[in-house]
Amino acid sequence: MKKLVKVAAVLIGTSVAGILAWRKVESDRVRNDLWTEAERISSEQDAATQAQPASRA
Repeated sequence: MKKLVKVAAVLIGTSVAGILAWRKVESDRVRNDLWTEAERISSEQDAATQAQPASRA
C-alpha cells in the first residue's frame, strides 16, 4: 500500500510540475508574440512619421 501511495504521489507531483512548466512556456510565448507585434507596429509608425515630412516638401 505504501508503494502505491508513493507512486501516486510521484505521478501527481510530476503532472503538476509539467502543467506549471507548460503554462510558463505558453505565457512566455504569448508575451514574446506581443512584444514582436508591438515592435513591428512601432517600426511601421516610425517609417510613416519619417515619410510624412518628405512627402510635404
